[in-house]
Amino acid sequence: MMADENNNEATAATENAVTTEQPAIADTPSEAGATQSAEGGDPSQPRGRGARGGDRGGRGGGNRDGRGGGRGRDGRRDNRREEEDDGIIEKLVHINRVSKTVKGGKRFGFAALVVVGDGAGRVGFGHGKAREVPEAITKATAAAKKKMIRVPLKEGRTLHHDGKGRFGAGKVNVRSAPAGTGIIAGGPMRAVFESLGVADVVTKSVGTSNPYNMIRATFDALTNQTSPKSVAQRRGKKVADLLGRGGASAAEAEADAAAIAE
Repeated sequence: MMADENNNEATAATENAVTTEQPAIADTPSEAGATQSAEGGDPSQPRGRGARGGDRGGRGGGNRDGRGGGRGRDGRRDNRREEEDDGIIEKLVHINRVSKTVKGGKRFGFAALVVVGDGAGRVGFGHGKAREVPEAITKATAAAKKKMIRVPLKEGRTLHHDGKGRFGAGKVNVRSAPAGTGIIAGGPMRAVFESLGVADVVTKSVGTSNPYNMIRATFDALTNQTSPKSVAQRRGKKVADLLGRGGASAAEAEADAAAIAE
């Protein structure tokens, strides 16, 4: 009997001990959140692996944004390339990208239009094609240097007379201008006159916006430019005789003839 009583007392003590080990129920939700944070950590904070993943994503996003801002397509297309090598001015006018669909995908090619000049009356243009942009520009520059022409300039800043040029559907008009006018031209025509060394000129292009046709029409107009000196040599006369026919005095004609430099 005594052994049975002892066993019953031990069982009751064990049950009481288990009962006292059960966690207390929180009275409010804030207390429950605090208890859960204390036991398993704050659920709003990322774990160690998640934090490393977030940092990695942040670093990757920053680098990607940085590369995108520095190597944007618009910046590469809109900025004109201007270089001076041995007194030669190179201007990139236009780049055209073409693609050919083949069995394995697409093949891209590039065509570049470049204008070169020495800024003192010589100018030329050329175009080149290649699979890469730098190679296309190199080919176009080499072709432009081989086809440079000389254009007579009045006082080294403008044209001697007005002219017209045409190529295909494109027509251009070029006019000499007084000092301080500047280069009134747009697009490819401006690159031609800047490379040529013209400081004052007024131009107008109609009929086309194709840069190739505009450049060729402009060169057609520049090819027809003449100077009083060349006309006097062809006709066997003096420059003063040609300049004095407009009603100017002999002294003024002599001064103008001395000032003309080709």
